[in-house]
Amino acid sequence: MLAILSILFKLAGVVFLCIAALGVIKLADPFQRMHAATKAGTLGAGLVIIGSVIAHGALDATVMGILTVVFLLLTVPVAGHLLGRAAYVSGAQLTLSHD
Repeated sequence: MLAILSILFKLAGVVFLCIAALGVIKLADPFQRMHAATKAGTLGAGLVIIGSVIAHGALDATVMGILTVVFLLLTVPVAGHLLGRAAYVSGAQLTLSHD
């Protein structure tokens, strides 16, 4: 049962990582690309790590997995903000939609 749960978490994580990769490829400006990479990438990596923790099951792997997910949740938004600010300061253009 735990093996199936682990595979489901990993599969969901890979799906979110693929969505993040598609967003980076398809979206028009740096701000949209950064948004796709940080949001879906963090969720995808977190799910893959949780799936690996479930599969391994040892206490040290669980602690390391939890610390890694917490580290991702704390650092990726800050890094995304810094990248967005750097793009804004360097004059990156926004893509305007015409509805």
